[in-house]
Amino acid sequence: MAPLSHGTPASRVQPELAVNPLHGAANPAAAMTETPPENRLPEAPLAPATAYQLVHDELMLDGNARLNLATFVTTWMEPEAGRVMADCRDKNMIDKDEYPRTAELERRCVAMLADLWHAPDPSAAVGCSTTGSSEACMLAGMALKRRWSLRNADRYPGARPNLVMGVNVQVCWDKFCAYWEVEARQVPMEGEQFHLDPRAAAELCDENTIGVVGILGSTYDGSYEPIAELCTALDELQERTGLDIPVHVDGASGAMIAPFLDQELLWDFRLPRVASINTSGHKYGLVYPGVGWALWRDAEALPEELVFRVNYLGGDMPTFALNFSRPGAQVAAQYYMFLRLGREGYRAVQQATRDVARSLAARIGALGDFRLLTRGEELPVFAFTTAPDIRAYDVFDVSRRLREAGWLVPAYTFPAHREDLAVCRVVCRNGFTSDLAALLLDDLRRVLPELREQPRPLVRDRGAETPFHHCEEAAPPPLAEPSAPRFG
Repeated sequence: MAPLSHGTPASRVQPELAVNPLHGAANPAAAMTETPPENRLPEAPLAPATAYQLVHDELMLDGNARLNLATFVTTWMEPEAGRVMADCRDKNMIDKDEYPRTAELERRCVAMLADLWHAPDPSAAVGCSTTGSSEACMLAGMALKRRWSLRNADRYPGARPNLVMGVNVQVCWDKFCAYWEVEARQVPMEGEQFHLDPRAAAELCDENTIGVVGILGSTYDGSYEPIAELCTALDELQERTGLDIPVHVDGASGAMIAPFLDQELLWDFRLPRVASINTSGHKYGLVYPGVGWALWRDAEALPEELVFRVNYLGGDMPTFALNFSRPGAQVAAQYYMFLRLGREGYRAVQQATRDVARSLAARIGALGDFRLLTRGEELPVFAFTTAPDIRAYDVFDVSRRLREAGWLVPAYTFPAHREDLAVCRVVCRNGFTSDLAALLLDDLRRVLPELREQPRPLVRDRGAETPFHHCEEAAPPPLAEPSAPRFG
């Protein structure tokens, strides 16, 4: 198996990094005479200012994060939040004995989320911070599998467990099934049904099903999956067969939208079948990456044998996470945001973001060249494809031309049974204002006449399969290829 990271390719000659003499020394005449290598450690140290300038100059070629409409990840925070994070950048989140106040902030955040998500007894809810929703989903999946194995101790490990979900899940769920040897049973997309069908999900369940995953905000189009209908379908399944199948809600984005904007929507712990919920603090929790949260309804939903206790950092420290050492800065920043905004503040921020999404979607739909699949009415996210009569260009051409203006708007095909459908998706986040939305619309209007004059769509290889991620930080693909969806 090839390594995940590669050294210097054989076809490349070792380049040298250029150093401006002004940055090499206080006295330019005594500046460095030999530039550092790129792919091996330098023999000698560099001056701090020189090392900084080399890194800084290379990073100038990155895209502008505020113009990245592909990622769900927070790209702007207040300066005060940055100072809070700087205060904690040397604190190890796992060392709760050494940093008890940071641990207390984590506990408070868990309690606040348990209350926000209507846990039956918020004080009894169990949860933890993670590096993001991907880790949180792994932990939730592990708990589902362990609960199933305990209930089926007479048949396990001979029986193979399975997990039911829509084909539109993030790639972390495919990873979970591969890493923990669980069969992934995925409900395909059919027609204009772009997310999980509750009845179809229930039909895939059997005695080896560890749980069903419902997504509160599909990354493909921003729509909520019907969690309450899913629970009803599973209730009916239990009445017919006796199978008691728990639900995990992957609320990576929507779990920090729905509590403030869709308060009547039933999706959380108010539904008895919901055993666990995750969210990304670094998405609509409004914190820089990376922080996520995993919560269980109560201690019974998280088997005790998955919680480890260690004392070699001092004290008796319970831990349930895939990672051990990690920074405490993001947890402190999450607590800062909860204090800073409160319910009314989060409601105002999320409403403003949804208003921008709705308005921009409506104006793009009014251009006449596009068909909207969603309109930003659930997650502040919408997807659109070209109108049926458009033959000169497709969404990959739109993505390519917008990239030339600095905008990252991903174009991609949908999964199984709807691979014929290609869309662009716009993620509106805090910091993407109505003014920026107007600039994006102006750039789209500017390129449309040229796109309409093309003899045919120009971007090739549209059929390449593209995985979906909670948080994707990879560099954008070359302009000659379709834009991969790059999720936050």
